Amino acid sequence: MHRKFALATTLIFTSWFVIQADYSEHEEVAVLVDELVSEYSFDAATLMSVFKKVKNKPKIIEIMDRPAESKDWFEYREIFMQRKRMNDGVKFIRKHKDDLDKAFEKYQVPAHIIAAVIGIETNYGGNMGSYRVIDALATLGFDYPRRKKFFREELKQFLILACEERIKPFDSDDACDRELDNLSSGKGRSIEDLIGSYAGAMGYGQFIPSSYRNFAIDFDEDGMRDIWSNISDAIGSVANYFAKHHWTKDGLVIEFVETDASLGSPAEYANLELERPSITVAEWQALGIKSSAPSTQKAALFAYKLDDKEPPTLQYMLGFENFYSITRYNHSRLYARVVYELADAIQKRL
Repeated sequence: MHRKFALATTLIFTSWFVIQADYSEHEEVAVLVDELVSEYSFDAATLMSVFKKVKNKPKIIEIMDRPAESKDWFEYREIFMQRKRMNDGVKFIRKHKDDLDKAFEKYQVPAHIIAAVIGIETNYGGNMGSYRVIDALATLGFDYPRRKKFFREELKQFLILACEERIKPFDSDDACDRELDNLSSGKGRSIEDLIGSYAGAMGYGQFIPSSYRNFAIDFDEDGMRDIWSNISDAIGSVANYFAKHHWTKDGLVIEFVETDASLGSPAEYANLELERPSITVAEWQALGIKSSAPSTQKAALFAYKLDDKEPPTLQYMLGFENFYSITRYNHSRLYARVVYELADAIQKRL
């Protein structure tokens, strides 16, 4: 009994040590450090000083294995379609009208779409996450086999971003390659202080590092891309993201449709996973889908569960190119639909 107890205690201590230990001695960290030194002239010692302070966060793995997007539509919708979130969206638009008008003029993305995205992502800035971004990305990039390739790359992008934005300890000229610099300034920010979601997403609009580098903008032209505390930059960045993913002014987003049962079950060709619109409305009509959209418009058909009955009640919907644009922000048909529905509810309250 004593030997078993001692063994169990040793195992518990060992597991605790592995979880609590920093990442500086993780076998894969050295490889990443070598890449950054070779490709972007990072200083190895500076990088290792960062990883000495990075912690594994097991809770993040638990959350990743039960995402909201794994729910059925009727459950997912209830999370976001609340009266308060709709009313707060109206307040958000009224408060930030000038920036939203400017974003529409430049990018043709309407205010209610931008507000809905920020409302869903962070409840209009009220909840931007509770994890250090560096901890989240290291945990997922090194210790989450299912998606470690993706998150390792996002960790790399985050460190390059820290260099570009002159975020401590990468704010000195010898910490990394200043040719990457976009002339913005971290204004004293430290990489240890940057907080985001469990998946390493940041700011009002929850940009992952690669999205931050590619789509975040200095919308108020103060010399800094700040999507954490500068709402003008956050609004402009979301608008820019949509514009770069082919949002079209006044373009169709969705259409709820009925079916002609005599032509077969639409469940046979409804997309449960995302696909880019590739079938014309005329072709859908030939398959029994009753649509009033222009016949040449391309759309994808989606089925959503409205309840937990067996069999469930299904609702069918055509998603057009603008719907697909929303899914580039989050690759989920549930997410894209709830953005549209929240945006529509906000617009009707204005």
